[in-house]
Amino acid sequence: MKIKTDSFRVRPVGKVDLDKIPTRGQPFFDSKHAYRKCLRDHLKQMALLQRLLYASDRYSLLLIFQAMDAAGKDGAIRHVMSGINPQGCQVFSFKEPSSEELDHDFLWRTNCRLPERGRIGIFNRSYYEEVLVVRVHPEILKGQNLPDGLGDAKDVWKGRFRSITEMEAHLHRNGTRVVKFFLHLSKEEQRKRFLDRIKESDKNWKFSLADVHERKYWDAYMKAYAECISATSTADAPWYIIPADDKHDARLAISQIILETLDGLKMAYPKADEARRKELAAIRKNLEGEKR
Repeated sequence: MKIKTDSFRVRPVGKVDLDKIPTRGQPFFDSKHAYRKCLRDHLKQMALLQRLLYASDRYSLLLIFQAMDAAGKDGAIRHVMSGINPQGCQVFSFKEPSSEELDHDFLWRTNCRLPERGRIGIFNRSYYEEVLVVRVHPEILKGQNLPDGLGDAKDVWKGRFRSITEMEAHLHRNGTRVVKFFLHLSKEEQRKRFLDRIKESDKNWKFSLADVHERKYWDAYMKAYAECISATSTADAPWYIIPADDKHDARLAISQIILETLDGLKMAYPKADEARRKELAAIRKNLEGEKR
């Protein structure tokens, strides 16, 4: 089945209603063998494009993954990026901000980790936590040492949305392509995955009481995600809402979107000019003339 990535892309108009967006779509494959073959094909193409990205040294790619716990972010990153040369890829996971990070603006700690030209950067959670977790738990905002009045302002979220979209527009103008994935998991599927983490001993480490605690705020998170995605999905830095109840389908959709993004850059390997060709010819002549 052809993967139509446009069906996942959030257009920069209107409001997102996550209740009306399915968490499970039509399967892209009819067997595990077909899934593995499709993913292998994607990985081979991605490896070639990543090499081209590195060689051309004109663009960088920032991939942002956001989701509720157990939606499959870690697994998607691990499987989809497994064919990429580690030298050309950087993965960062952002937890609770440190005291040093809180003494800067909310974008500072992630901006320090942006990918340089020629590389792919992956954010497992990101600056979007500042309009998601912090919004669901406003007490966090009060502890961020913001200027007087700013932490209590009703439009603090609109201000942060504006900061985010302006920053992403700046990145795009300077060669960094930003692609954002929201792995859309159902509450019931999360429950099942939590139970699996408890039942299977080798998954116990992935489960904590904090996960269950955050589940109580499910509706608040869905509201925060919907408003955030609506406000920050732009033509240059789009959000893709990926049905995540089926991990295999999610991985194929994500890998296809990354492929299309890289391919759309129309990159080429650097061409040697006349001086460089003469230099290479001289080096070749010397090498061929060496005694064996």
